[in-house]
Amino acid sequence: MERKALGKGISALIPTRVEDSGKRIANLSLSLIRPNPFQPREDFNLESMEELVQSIREKGIIQPILVRPKGEFFELIAGERRLRAANILQLKEVPAIVKEVNDQDSLEIALIENIQRKELNPIEEARAYQYLIEKFGLTQDEVSEVLGISRVSVTNTLRLLKLPAEIQEEIKNGRISFAHGRALLELSDTNLQRRLVQDIIAKSWSVRELESMIKTSRPRLTTSRMRIRISTSDPLTKIMEEQLQQTLATKVRITKKKKRGSIVVDFYSQEDLERLVQKMRGEIKI
Repeated sequence: MERKALGKGISALIPTRVEDSGKRIANLSLSLIRPNPFQPREDFNLESMEELVQSIREKGIIQPILVRPKGEFFELIAGERRLRAANILQLKEVPAIVKEVNDQDSLEIALIENIQRKELNPIEEARAYQYLIEKFGLTQDEVSEVLGISRVSVTNTLRLLKLPAEIQEEIKNGRISFAHGRALLELSDTNLQRRLVQDIIAKSWSVRELESMIKTSRPRLTTSRMRIRISTSDPLTKIMEEQLQQTLATKVRITKKKKRGSIVVDFYSQEDLERLVQKMRGEIKI
């Protein structure tokens, strides 16, 4: 029954009535509160924190934080920003709801609070979903039900973790959007993904512009090309193909039939073509 309550939101977990079973309100010394090891949020906006500090300075902490007993101390479950603000203001104690929960519930509650307040970036969300799946054995359907979000949203967010680490970092920093990242997943070539990210940032591409570029950049695998790939299987040709790919930093295919053949070099933009021409003129001697 508690699993269904989780999807209804943080209010289902932090009631206003103290009499609820297993919960009590207390003013806790800051020295007794330990951080939440399952906190999914990694980045905190400084401007937003300054506003919260000012609000607490003027009006105090209106909504208690949520903690659970942990030996002689209390471990934070929800209310990370309020606790940080209290530390900045050097308050001696904070109002807290004390609740007995396990590790899984602690992560779920922290996730719900951050998601409802839209305080997690897509990569933080994805890593939290992945942790629920790997650590606690939840399926994507169960994550969806527990957090009260659609299964499609869970799946699409998790897919972002397939992107190279540096692209994930750009999403975390807000330099490219969740939708940009999802569009990039249509490409299997990570080098091409990286080049397109540079263009998204430098040229302020919209998602639609990116999708249009992806359509023109995606190699078309025809039946004849499949036959060509099969025919270039001799070891020496393969070695030369790999050497060219390393030198030019792009896809290269050598087609060989008896004594004749061709070399196909892929490029993905006008700038990329100019780079390849300069590279060939400077490093490849014919």
